[in-house]
Amino acid sequence: MDTPDGLTITGDIAPRAQEVLTPQALALVAALHRALDDRRLELLEARRRRVEDLAAGGTLDFLPETRHIREDPTWRVAPPAPGIEDRRCEITGPTDRKMTINALNSGAKAWLADHEDANTPQWSAVVGGQLNLLDAINRTIDFTGDNGKHYALKPDEELATIIVRPRGWHLPEKHIQVDGRPVSGSLVDFALYVATAGLRQIEKGQGPYFYLPKMESYLEARLWNDAFVLAQDFLGIPQGTIRATVLIETYPAAFEMEEILYELREHSSGLNAGRWDFMFSVIKSFRTRGTEFMLPDRNAVTMTVPFMRAYTELLVKTCHTRGAHAIGGMAAFIPSRDEAVNEAAFAKVRDDKTREANDGFDGSWVAHPGMVELCKEVFTSVLGDKPNQIDRTRDEVQVTAAQLLDVAGTPGDVTEAGLRNNVSVGIQYLKAWLGGLGAVAIFNLMEDAATAEISRSQVWQWLHNDVTLADTGRQVTRELIDQIVEEEIAKLPGDAADYEEAKQTFLEVAVADDYADFLTLPAYARMP
Repeated sequence: MDTPDGLTITGDIAPRAQEVLTPQALALVAALHRALDDRRLELLEARRRRVEDLAAGGTLDFLPETRHIREDPTWRVAPPAPGIEDRRCEITGPTDRKMTINALNSGAKAWLADHEDANTPQWSAVVGGQLNLLDAINRTIDFTGDNGKHYALKPDEELATIIVRPRGWHLPEKHIQVDGRPVSGSLVDFALYVATAGLRQIEKGQGPYFYLPKMESYLEARLWNDAFVLAQDFLGIPQGTIRATVLIETYPAAFEMEEILYELREHSSGLNAGRWDFMFSVIKSFRTRGTEFMLPDRNAVTMTVPFMRAYTELLVKTCHTRGAHAIGGMAAFIPSRDEAVNEAAFAKVRDDKTREANDGFDGSWVAHPGMVELCKEVFTSVLGDKPNQIDRTRDEVQVTAAQLLDVAGTPGDVTEAGLRNNVSVGIQYLKAWLGGLGAVAIFNLMEDAATAEISRSQVWQWLHNDVTLADTGRQVTRELIDQIVEEEIAKLPGDAADYEEAKQTFLEVAVADDYADFLTLPAYARMP
């Protein structure tokens, strides 16, 4: 196939792959890599230095060097782009063929087409997902299941708007090299989309829209903005055509929300408040600081505990002050055949979405089409016919750094039940991930990599801080973890041997002396 000088592809070129691995898309990959990759690596090194500083007793705070941005009342982000003015319900999910059709048909206003936490970086998924998005925009996509059920798209005016989530800055794409170096998975996912399906999205009256994950600083947002500027010039499309919503899902980014919006202001479409990745980042940032930053069982850490409440309140105020959308967190529940389970779960989701809508969020996420109408109903009860409530600026909100850092004020205990749940979910998810599935139904919830990250991080934190379990009085030791791993695997379907690779990967990131920044890095190394 035709590739630019200096770019090599080591992955298999499957049928139709050249429809997204086009000469223009690959030339854009090479241009982005050569212009931006050195800075990307420098910013990843800056992350490492920040963790070292925190381990030495440092803290997080609002940045003095960017005070002028926060105190300037005049700047705003770009107005909402076509197709994403109303975001009262967004559905999330991977870009396999069936999910692509179901998500677009779901009735949600937008679909987070996930090439990150709900996907795996298997080469076939990287390329296949792009093809599915292209087919969806071209209306050439359909799917027939093993049971004979046929899936096809509804009319365009009934479809959700596509918003693509590329991989985070930390993940490489090992199947593409430029000048002998692996390229960024982020830039591959971005370039392949914007240069193919994204151009078709413009022709249909919208634009290439993105969710940007796992950033830790406004300088990382500046890097994305530079990628957008370069790509728009390269493709000959107007500046500001590309729009991006940033997931504020790392602890450091919570202190730089205004600066992140400012860096992306010509291309910004808002911020999103997550849960599992944010908790994961709390542990990762302060993992050596003992009980001051010790979290209880992950299911006990709701969005209403003090430090999470401060984070979400600040996010809404920040977004609306600057004219941006504030998007709420995930309802991961999957409707069940058990009516009692459904009744309790739907009530919990309704309460959660009601809190978000009343707090000023403009919309929220669900993981299953069966939850779309509930989410829309709740937000419509607050929004009415308005597309959003950006005009509600929440001027009464005042959040301090101390409130954001008040992890110690989180109620709840560390229990053996919580430890067992973390072990079971982590291993079940990794088994599926290593097999090519990024979104996995576990215990009536749709789980992705964020759940596995918080699960293994809590195990690591409890082990390395000699935690005693509140319900059994046992200390978390390596021996206890090994025992629980074997007991929990024995409860799962199939043979223990089926879980061996997942078990070893989980233990590699859950009990080692050194904390792995992301479990997906050693897991990706195990993938072909």
